[in-house]
This record gives sequence, C-alpha cells and structure tokens, in this order.
Amino acid sequence: MSSLRDRLAAAAREQNGDAPTDADATDAPAPMPTHQAAAAAPAGGQDLAARRAASSGGSNGSTQDEQRGSGRRLTGAAKTQTDKIEEIKAQVHTELLNELGPQLYDADMEQADLESRVRATLQDVLAASDRPLSTVDRARVIQEISDDILGYGPIDIFLRDPDVSEVMVNGPDMVFLEKNGQLMQAEARFGSEAHLRRTIDKIVSRIGRRVDESSPMVDARLPDGSRVNAVIPPLAIDGSSLTIRKFSKDPLTWRDLVRFGSISERTAEFLDACVRGRLNIIVSGSTGAGKTTTLNVLSDWIPGDERIVTIEDAAELQLKQEHVVRLESRPSNIEGKGAVTIRDLVKNSLRMRPDRIVVGEVRDASALDMLQAMNTGHDGSICTLHSNGPRDTLARLETMVLMAGMDLPIRAIREQVASAVDLVVHQTRFKDGARRITHITEVERMEGDVITLQDIFAYDHGAGFDREGRSQGTLRPTGLRPKFLEKMAYSNVTVDPMIFAEDRF
Repeated sequence: MSSLRDRLAAAAREQNGDAPTDADATDAPAPMPTHQAAAAAPAGGQDLAARRAASSGGSNGSTQDEQRGSGRRLTGAAKTQTDKIEEIKAQVHTELLNELGPQLYDADMEQADLESRVRATLQDVLAASDRPLSTVDRARVIQEISDDILGYGPIDIFLRDPDVSEVMVNGPDMVFLEKNGQLMQAEARFGSEAHLRRTIDKIVSRIGRRVDESSPMVDARLPDGSRVNAVIPPLAIDGSSLTIRKFSKDPLTWRDLVRFGSISERTAEFLDACVRGRLNIIVSGSTGAGKTTTLNVLSDWIPGDERIVTIEDAAELQLKQEHVVRLESRPSNIEGKGAVTIRDLVKNSLRMRPDRIVVGEVRDASALDMLQAMNTGHDGSICTLHSNGPRDTLARLETMVLMAGMDLPIRAIREQVASAVDLVVHQTRFKDGARRITHITEVERMEGDVITLQDIFAYDHGAGFDREGRSQGTLRPTGLRPKFLEKMAYSNVTVDPMIFAEDRF
C-alpha cells in the first residue's frame, strides 16, 4: 500500500487534470470513504497551494528569501570586515605610539617632518602586519590613523571644511555642526570617551593648558586661531563636551562683510574713518554674532606705524600689522597659583607704550582698567563685550566696573563711560544664521544721571523676511551727524557729510 503522501500527491494531480503515471496506476489507492476524503482534502489543498507557489508565483518568494538571506550574509560580512579594520586600527595605533613615542608631542619638531615620520612608520607597521588588507581598506586605515595622530580624529574632516563654522561634540557618540548658519548632526563619532579625551588633551597641551578633574573646564585655541572650549566629567554628565568655533584661514576683510550683507560700503567707509580718527570703540553682540570677526576687520584699519597691544583669553585675533604685541591670559596651575587675568594684562599694557590697546573680550573687572586706559591718552582702543543692544552695552559696562570692588557711585562710573567710549558697534545673529551689524551708535554725554545715545546707522527691518526666513533689511543712516567728528578732525580725519544723508541709501 502506498503512503499517505503518495496518495495526496496523486489526488492533487487529478485535481490539476494531470494524467496518472504508471506508478500512480499501480499504486492507485482504493476509493476512500467520503469522510476520509473530506478529511484529506484540506491537506491536499494546502500541499497544492504550496506546490503552485513553488512552481509559479512562489519563485519570487523563494528569490526574496534568498536575497534576504544574502543580505544578512552581506551585512554580517560587512560587520565582520568593519570589526577587522577597527581591530587592525587599534593594533597599528598602539604599535605606532610605541615606535614614535614622545616624538609625537615634540614641540620643536616641524609639522611637515612629523607628518612624514608618522606616515613612513605607518606604512612599515602595516607592511609588517600578518593581516592582509585591500588597497581601499589600507588607504582608509592610513587616513583615519593619520587624522587621529596628526589631526583631531573623526572631526578633522569638518575642521578642514570651509563651509563648517562650528563643531560641537556632545560626548563620544554625538557630533553636531553649524554649516552655512544652520545646525545639523554629523555622521561621525569617537571610538570611546578615552578617544575623545585624548583629542582634547592634544588640543590644550599644545598651548600649555590642562584639563583634568581638578580643572574640568578649559578655553584653548587651535594653531589657526580657532576658539576651543572643553568641559569634561564630572561637570559634563553625558561625556566630555568639545566646542570649536572655526576662523577662516584667510581673515575676512571689510569687502567680505559687504559681500555677506553684514555692512554696506558707506558704513565700511565710515567705520574706517572712525578707526583712523582714534575713536574708542566697543563691539557688542550676543554669543556667535561675529564680534571677533568685526574686531579683526576694524583692526585692519589701524595705521601700520602704530604700536598695537592685543589682550585675549585665547589668542584669536589675526592682525596684519607688523608692530603688534600679543598677550594671552593664563589660568592657575594645579596648586591654584600663577593665574594671570585680563585685568593684569590691561594694567601691564599701560607700561608698554601702546598706541592702541585691543582687548578680545571684556567680561569682568578689567572693564575698569579698560575705561582708565581710554581716559588716560590711549585713544583708539577697541574691545568686545556681550550684550543685547547699545543701551545694554553701557549697563553691562557699569556692572563689570562694580565687579572691581571699588566703592564708586553710579554717576561717577557713568561719567567715566560717557567720557571714554565714543562709539558702540552692535552686531546681531538672525534666526537664518546671518550676522548683521544692526546699530552704529554714538555715546554722547550725561544728561542728568543718564548717558545719552544717538544712532548714526540702524538696521531697517521694514522689508521683513523672505520665504526661507532670510532678513531683507539693510543698515541705513538715520540722518543724524555724530558730534565726535570734531575729535576725528584732531587726527586729521574727515568724513564726507553725505554719508549720513538718508537719500543716499
């Protein structure tokens, strides 16, 4: 007697209309009772459906299953290859450190010489490895290890990108960029918290700074002047935080600011005259508004025959004049001693026979010493300050003078401010990422207990915004002529009165 499987197969062929074979005739089953046939029918139907799927439409399902299986095998193979490369990178990285050792951190070695040694040693280590790599994988390993040893690991590519203005690392697994004025997350990550810490240590150690549990915050700079801030645990809860604000390798000029729409040509002409006319200028604005860039542009107009002393927390200014003395503050050492503040440097700069004092940022009691310098013959000084507007700029200046601990009446402080400061250049960062100078304001005199201000140029928001959120406004003159034109005349600098005419814009 044939098996149940053979009987069901024969029943299925009969339903399809297939002629029975000899074997089927020989093994043909005896007629089944009605109740058995009824019980067997579902099984035969299921087998028929399975066979039809396998012979016709089911071939696509089989192909899809094969593709899914192939995809899983490819994914597994890719993961295995990635793990292999990461393992080789770790091995080569360790051997490279053992080979070169302290040469990697030798401050006296030229960068080009260090790069050639690292790449030569890297080739030797890879050649001696018993784990073969394809040409593409070898190039990838060389590039990534070179970036890690010579550069700044996975963020090195963003630091080389001219369209990226800021790099923000929120722990080893999350990197954000500011590109063309907009924030976006980058497809990059550090291998571990230790990897991120090595990168931070490399940056800060090159300028003699340190960051550890006893000093978990640090301000530093890259060799090109880009500003660096780092915060490590325990202050940074989710892993070390690294923020790098990039500066252009070629410092921006006033023509660049005109091209970007930050200022107009007439405004640039007026500011040029103000700098040459030795006015004391404060550049104000919020964080990321572009104050340092504007300060650089203003400093370009300082005559080359003057002695300039720059004072900064981390040296960022890129002055083109030859006679420049650059001073940088210093934090305390591990024992809490040896700190040199901005205020100390401002005091010391007065003994250095400066024609101009340029302070990167006034944020504490150094405001008092800066006002003293402006009021004691050091005209033409320039500094930056955080604020939300010209009036707020003067209020913050008063507050910081009070931080010096001097028991001075508010009126005396305001008289000092009104006498020292001639011009406030206020800058704003709009929601579309654009940075614009929105106020050029004259500081006039005291009227009662209030310092009077007069806008010479003000940003006109009347044109509104376009569909992309870009501001359509421009910086326009108010029609008022500043009273400090007489002071500028003492320096033999004159200004075309038509600059202030409203109908010229």
